[in-house]
Amino acid sequence: MPSSGDRDRKAKLKEKMEAFQRMCREAGLKITPQRMAVYKVLIESKQHPSAEMVFRKVREVIPNISLDTVNRTLLTLAEIGAASTVEGTGDVKRFDGKLETHQHLKCIKCRRIFDFHYKPFDNIRVPKNISRRFTVLKKTVYLEGICDACRQVPGR
Repeated sequence: MPSSGDRDRKAKLKEKMEAFQRMCREAGLKITPQRMAVYKVLIESKQHPSAEMVFRKVREVIPNISLDTVNRTLLTLAEIGAASTVEGTGDVKRFDGKLETHQHLKCIKCRRIFDFHYKPFDNIRVPKNISRRFTVLKKTVYLEGICDACRQVPGR
């Protein structure tokens, strides 16, 4: 018998998948099995996966899908607001299916990306010399550091 936690997770997954289908329709995109599988893998991930990581998981369900299809789909998800790319430097592009307001911290040793939410970062003010010259569409906070696990491992 499924636990109430399992039922809650399944209900939330169903709700997110239905919201994603609405986003696709509003953006004029077809709802394909490939798109649905890529999105499902992304939102179920506990990480901030690369296209390669998503590709490996989606191939378990759709064996003939290509890495190019997965990559293009992830970029499309970011374009329509169903996902975001995690900004940063020196690594492959990573994706995030979590749409709630939050920030990211990347460990420079193990390369894992951690979500956190610090409310004052939600409303960062743009300097006037920037806002006069640009229309700012997105503000992102991205931090780099060393996580607890890496600090405690000698030689890591």
